[in-house]
Amino acid sequence: MNLRFIELTLGNYTVSHGYENNKEILEDFKSNEPSKKLVAIDRIKSLSEKYILIDYLDGRWVYWEYEESYQYVKNLLTAK
Repeated sequence: MNLRFIELTLGNYTVSHGYENNKEILEDFKSNEPSKKLVAIDRIKSLSEKYILIDYLDGRWVYWEYEESYQYVKNLLTAK
């Protein structure tokens, strides 16, 4: 098992608890202050200009707001 990590500054986030009646069940959390976190690359599902989607426990997904630029994170993810 070769886990690779990237360090990101993450702040506010939204947890997706799944779906009910074809509607996503979301719960928003506000962070007092963004903080640095190590993120396992194999847990990342997608990246947008504002959010990084990461899988979490019990089938949940978390949409994190990140501070770095989109291009910077993209470069981290595509680095060999």
